Amino acid sequence: MSPRRTMWFAIGTVALTLGFIGIALPVLPTTPFVLLAAFAFGKSAPAISNWLETSQTFGPIIADWRDRGAIAPRFKILAISMMAGVLLLSVALSAAVIVLFVQAVCMAGAAAFILSRPSS
Repeated sequence: MSPRRTMWFAIGTVALTLGFIGIALPVLPTTPFVLLAAFAFGKSAPAISNWLETSQTFGPIIADWRDRGAIAPRFKILAISMMAGVLLLSVALSAAVIVLFVQAVCMAGAAAFILSRPSS
């Protein structure tokens, strides 16, 4: 395997691992990691890319993104809810004001992007 394919394979492996972890941990987003994994495996391991694209769990997410840049409404709601929950947890844990401000700005930007995407 060439160094470039090895690099893409490593990126895909790390991204897919983080995506699987994100299924169980609500603070870690699954969808972006799965999309990155599909892209990386498309450049390094077509069989794994095909497995992701045809899986019942990840296939529709990948297809929606590739076809229209779309995010399903349930994933939009889940993402926004998780971001709000993490921000509320930070407030409850008395995080520093600057930390809350940075979190709020970053999450608002992420939420605006998510909400700007078409729904599937």
